[in-house]
Amino acid sequence: MEYFPAPLEKLVEQFARLPGIGGKSAQRLAFHVLGLPEEEAAEFANAILDAKRSVTCCPVCQNFTAGGLCPICASPKRDSSTICVVTDPRDVAAIERSREYSGHYHVLHGVISPMNHVGPDDLSIKPLVERVAKGGIQEVIMATNPDTEGETTAMYIARLLKPFDVRVTRLAYGIPVGGHLEFADNATLTRALAGRQDI
Repeated sequence: MEYFPAPLEKLVEQFARLPGIGGKSAQRLAFHVLGLPEEEAAEFANAILDAKRSVTCCPVCQNFTAGGLCPICASPKRDSSTICVVTDPRDVAAIERSREYSGHYHVLHGVISPMNHVGPDDLSIKPLVERVAKGGIQEVIMATNPDTEGETTAMYIARLLKPFDVRVTRLAYGIPVGGHLEFADNATLTRALAGRQDI
């Protein structure tokens, strides 16, 4: 038995398809949208359509842009000799928030995952290799997640870049700031010990 009119049910279903949104959250969002004045609802719908139509991938780094080069690739202030390889555009935003990195990026749009039928050809690995092959790159930082797929992807790309005499590094992993040793798993402790630094 349907509790809501068909158009409202359809709206709830669409919100429920979003990642991290369950049934109750989808209902709350749908009711919120229904409560908006018509102009605001139209702005919301148009913002979705406009983003879908106008957001593309940067021809250099594959990050999201509104056409042409992304702001990072277009900036003359960035260090063009370093490329940080990330899984998706959200990772660019996370690293940029730290304000510690001033180089360029390359967005893979996924990781190698045989279980999910994602292979190297499904990712933007070829454009990365072409960028490095042109020369001028001194270091490629692999910033994929520290899980099985992220590690596999990092190792695969490192092997591809080996012939180009470029330094390939991996983000350090270990105990998070504010964390406690007693709660760290064995793999994290092993990484933390291996990546220790002088003080």
